[in-house]
Amino acid sequence: MAETIVMAADHAGYILKNALKDVLIEKGYEVLDLGTNGPDSVDYPDFGHALANALEDGKATKGVLVCGSGIGISIAANRHAGVRAALCSNGLMARLARQHNDANVLALGERLTGIEVAKDCLHEFLTTEFEGGRHQNRVSKI
Repeated sequence: MAETIVMAADHAGYILKNALKDVLIEKGYEVLDLGTNGPDSVDYPDFGHALANALEDGKATKGVLVCGSGIGISIAANRHAGVRAALCSNGLMARLARQHNDANVLALGERLTGIEVAKDCLHEFLTTEFEGGRHQNRVSKI
């Protein structure tokens, strides 16, 4: 069975979310898409919370969030215990978020991140393992 990735975005992030969704499907992942799927204005916290709830309910182990900047939606998701959403603007940040912080949510800003950089972030996020060791103690303090 393929790993399930949960995704959510507000109106300012739905285009990038859908592009990354296509990448995930091409790579064989199951995608749980919580919306939104159009330009009509919505409130980013609703989608950040929905994704966090899906992770807490065990519907997926990793998620991808997108809004205009990535800031607001990641703040909303990080209000939930067990969610470690990392706002990344390049592949190195995504790799380190996984290696050192055991991030389980990749947050991106559609207005700030081009599609190729976003794809690189997604690749690094999905293919990098948490190192554990000295980092585990630090993550446990979160």
